Amino acid sequence: MTAPMPVAPCCLTRRQVLRGAGAAAGTVVGASVLAACAQGADPGQAAESVRSAGAGTVVIAVADVPVGGAASAEVNGQPVLVTQPAEGEVHVFSAVCTHEGCTVAPGDGELECPCHRSRFALEDAAVLGGPAPEPLGEVSVTVVDGDVVLA
Repeated sequence: MTAPMPVAPCCLTRRQVLRGAGAAAGTVVGASVLAACAQGADPGQAAESVRSAGAGTVVIAVADVPVGGAASAEVNGQPVLVTQPAEGEVHVFSAVCTHEGCTVAPGDGELECPCHRSRFALEDAAVLGGPAPEPLGEVSVTVVDGDVVLA
């Protein structure tokens, strides 16, 4: 019968190693989430960049925007949300949250920021809840031949 090998006092147990790895992973994930929010775009600059694309720029086909909902698109390299609260009523808003600059996405009957849970109305991007201090920036559009285009 062989005697078990003694564990040196400087060595870690398997449990200690796994516990430390979990803490390190949590720190990396937490830092990544914070970095994503801290490096968000400037809401005013994003809306202005969309407007500078010029009148007549096609944003999306109206058929691609659900009635009572929204669709994501991009104009001039900037994310936008196209909403259709009622049949034929179309709006375009900057998708850059006015709180920390995260990208807002279509939600269930509203617009939602995944970072801090700000919520915005489909009709006018008014703040419905969360930490966002202002509505999303609106961009003037019109519908031409079934497409939503910048006005």
